[in-house]
Amino acid sequence: MEWNPVNALADGIIITDDNLKIINFNQAILRITGFSPDELMGKEIKEILPYFEKIDNSVISAVETGMKTREGMTIKVLVSVNPVKSPEGKTNQYLFVIRNIFEYLFLLKQLIQERNFKEAILESILDGVFTVDSQFRITSFNKAAEHITGYKKEEVLGKNCSEVMRSPDADPCPLRKTLETGENVSNYEMEIITKNGKRIPVSVNTAILYDEKGEIIGGVETFRDMSEIVRLRNEVRHRFSFGNIIGKSDCMQIIYDKLEVISVTDSNVLIEGETGTGKDLIARTIHYNSMRKDKPFVKINCAAIPENLLESELFGYKKGAFTGAVMDKMGKFEAADGGTIFLDEIGDMPLSLQAKILRVIEEKEFERLGEVKSRKVDVRVIAATNRPLKELVEQGKFRMDLYYRLNVVRIKLPALRERAEDIPLLLDHFIEVFNKKFNKRVKGVEQRVMDFLLDYSWPGNVRELENVIEHAMIHARGELIRFDNLPDYLFEECESGAVSLEDIEREHILRVLKSVNNNRTRASKILGISRSTLWRKLKELNIE
Repeated sequence: MEWNPVNALADGIIITDDNLKIINFNQAILRITGFSPDELMGKEIKEILPYFEKIDNSVISAVETGMKTREGMTIKVLVSVNPVKSPEGKTNQYLFVIRNIFEYLFLLKQLIQERNFKEAILESILDGVFTVDSQFRITSFNKAAEHITGYKKEEVLGKNCSEVMRSPDADPCPLRKTLETGENVSNYEMEIITKNGKRIPVSVNTAILYDEKGEIIGGVETFRDMSEIVRLRNEVRHRFSFGNIIGKSDCMQIIYDKLEVISVTDSNVLIEGETGTGKDLIARTIHYNSMRKDKPFVKINCAAIPENLLESELFGYKKGAFTGAVMDKMGKFEAADGGTIFLDEIGDMPLSLQAKILRVIEEKEFERLGEVKSRKVDVRVIAATNRPLKELVEQGKFRMDLYYRLNVVRIKLPALRERAEDIPLLLDHFIEVFNKKFNKRVKGVEQRVMDFLLDYSWPGNVRELENVIEHAMIHARGELIRFDNLPDYLFEECESGAVSLEDIEREHILRVLKSVNNNRTRASKILGISRSTLWRKLKELNIE
């Protein structure tokens, strides 16, 4: 059968049962994934869409995610999901529509030279598409481009593309960058100003156009209206966060529910969790969602202050109470009056002080060091520890009565290794934070980096992940975080044993070579390196 490029643009369709096992599909999905019908039938949808968000009975429209192919590679796709209901109203099937983003751009480059197909292709694509000549004058403009920008084709033909694709961003036009440097742009997110002055977010892909002699004749840009996707992203963030706490795992959803209930009360709270799990963030979230949010939030780390100074820090002192006390000083409890005091690492507090903390909680009064009169104070107490307080009580190292006063509401924070499904969300959050801090435009991480981060044990929990991403963002030079951007210590020891960066790199190169039948030119393009660099790495890594 003769290859028909118009048919090749068809979206892939998959139908699953209510358990998300594949029961039907079209020919296009076989082309996109590389699977045979027998290989695809019966698979769980998670096997080919491993990073797709949880599927429920709601319609999901045009979500960008990664899809696994038969060769183990990950390609970027847009996925829409529609629940199929029975006559009784019960969802018994799901319809997935899957679009290969890069396939559209690649086919467009091929077809733009074939005049018989040009108009059909341009007008059938839902993304906005326009082409320019070597002087950046617009030579074609499809209907989707008209719809997104508000300009009619007749208004823009012959105009410089910068007059139509106006952007408030200071960065250069992506298409201009492509024609000047020879480098294609993929999934570049920016804002454009429409004809009526509205600013909308778009995702842009660009490529160079050549004639039959290989001479550059212009460029092509496809752009997709991201308004709905941005809305969905914000909706997902809201759904999977409480304050600045991020996570979609079941254990985090339970914590969100608990935070929503306890924040509006005045009860004392005990937060338990390993170092780096975010106890400080939980405490602040409770305070700033409470009735005391306009009053002080005061934190003190009970493990960081010497025992002989801790009492004066907590309760203050009177002038002359000890050598060096040259004036009266207010303590942390007094500073927190009307608000919240956060006693971090309370498991390290000496027994001698625990009785005084108990008195403040029960009687709402205390004395400054060296003072005889009592002072009244109204504070909410939130305590946190990375040590099991109940065991300390049994060992006689922590007062039982104080434990029960603090443990009115208990929140147990899970370690990051116990909620690995939250790592992609946390990655997106930290990348966004450090993009702003370092003025970069990193989009994400390489697939092998994602696989590694999901498998890593994270002894330092979320705090360690944040530090790792900050290090990687400092060293990142492209749109994706690569293996060599990660800190070296991550590779010194892994849960599966000693793993070196060289071992991981060798395995990845071998996997890519296998996927392209050892075609080094294609492999170098997938790896993002030159053919000579690939040859050098093959020699260094003893790959034959």
